[in-house]
Amino acid sequence: MTLRFLGTTSDGGDCPTLYAVEGTDEILVQGDVETDPEHLAQLRGVKPTEAFVRVPRELLARFAPRSEPSQLMPFGEVAHVFTDFRHTAWRLETRRGYATDRCSEPWARWKAGEDVDHDEPDAWRRNVAEQVARGKTFGRVRLVDQPLTQGQQFLLARAPSNVAVGDEVRYLWRAEAERLGLPDFDFWLIDSRTLLRFVFDEQDTTLGVVVCEDPAEVLAACQARDAAWHHAVAAVDFAERVRSTM
Repeated sequence: MTLRFLGTTSDGGDCPTLYAVEGTDEILVQGDVETDPEHLAQLRGVKPTEAFVRVPRELLARFAPRSEPSQLMPFGEVAHVFTDFRHTAWRLETRRGYATDRCSEPWARWKAGEDVDHDEPDAWRRNVAEQVARGKTFGRVRLVDQPLTQGQQFLLARAPSNVAVGDEVRYLWRAEAERLGLPDFDFWLIDSRTLLRFVFDEQDTTLGVVVCEDPAEVLAACQARDAAWHHAVAAVDFAERVRSTM
């Protein structure tokens, strides 16, 4: 089973930390091992397989989930939020590639060397333009590697099509994201109150989304958004930086 980063109170990002054990209702706690013999002697019902760690109360107060984990849902069942939301839809993109991109018609044209940066708006982009015209905002930060993967290069080439309809796209190096302690999973944050967390298989295919309104998880997503948005670079500027290094 995979672990999902929930949060840390360590500036170094290593310890202490909370993780959710995906597919279960369990939380994994990372902290300094308890070695005080007086404390260990007072523990009750200790099994040989158990270990004990110390974490600050703040870690649990800020990041421990306060509700039961939600079930995985098909993305189509929640797609209505992108027209129903009231003010902001923001995304963090963390993967090195997406199966939906590799199976798309623009991907084939891009691989053939064609220009795909100013294609006519598709259904998604038409909706973005419509919602932005109503005063709402779309934004996203994409984490990228050095060097960029093919999937990341493709999305960078396509970014002007997003920006043209009002979907503000920014880029952040993965190493910087790790330094900031950002999550390592994709999500949409809707109106700063609803979290849509994507679940993928090993081939980068979307299996569905988990909808969460747990205050601790939503707060952590809001904090991740603010940090990522502050440190990320606008797509047009990032593309120029990449070109200058090639």
